[in-house]
Amino acid sequence: MKRPKVCVLRTAGTNCDYETYFAFYLAGGRPELVHINNFLSAKKSLKEFQILAIPGGFTYGDDIAAGKILANELRYKLLDELSTFVAEGKLIIGICNGFQVLVKAGLLPGNANFTQEVTLAINDSAKFEDRWVYLKVPEETISSSRCVWTKGIKEIIYLPVAHGEGKFIAASGHILTRLKENGQIVFQYCSAKGELAGYPYNPNGSQENIAGICDITGRIFGLMPHPERHIISLQHPRWYQQKKKEFGEGLVIFKNAVSYARGID
Repeated sequence: MKRPKVCVLRTAGTNCDYETYFAFYLAGGRPELVHINNFLSAKKSLKEFQILAIPGGFTYGDDIAAGKILANELRYKLLDELSTFVAEGKLIIGICNGFQVLVKAGLLPGNANFTQEVTLAINDSAKFEDRWVYLKVPEETISSSRCVWTKGIKEIIYLPVAHGEGKFIAASGHILTRLKENGQIVFQYCSAKGELAGYPYNPNGSQENIAGICDITGRIFGLMPHPERHIISLQHPRWYQQKKKEFGEGLVIFKNAVSYARGID
């Protein structure tokens, strides 16, 4: 079967592009590292790809706010191309800084006008949080099976976080309610037993312990934890207890995307 083409978008300050590239390659995709300037100059087109990945890092030094400059480039310079990409049923993921980009560009949680409805603010701890966290898919999201990227994930998974601005905040209670009712809350921070809990389990103070969301189609996905940093078992901090496992818990996210994208022309 064909290997879907994946654009791993990068610009000044991106630093998780190679890890993201390898994750998609291992999952069966055909990734390509592409600088944003190649799209702005029309040397490359999103038409060439089935998946767009915006990796973690500190794009443009997080000047103004985390991810804001890259978000503005997407919204004001590539909106038509992005709109076509989404309309054609293709996939987008934003990881950490990439998640910040997607919410500030208005691609998540998603509306017709691409207006920003949520943000990722400074952690309640007022410091950079760099460690591993437990995540679970809410029961209502499991039953709706909306998110393409997390299909089949029912157990608690363990992924690392590394961010200073990861506190998920909705602009209003109405927006938060809409996310719940539509099954758009994909991951929540939790304890090892799967219980919603405060700091340090919730590393940033996010509303409803939200660690990741998707759009209404389930094809656009953003999360603060780094699945590309746990794609093989040796990356687990307790790897010696995982000897029978070859792959890490983050790989399924990339495999789900590649499998879905194989059906996209």
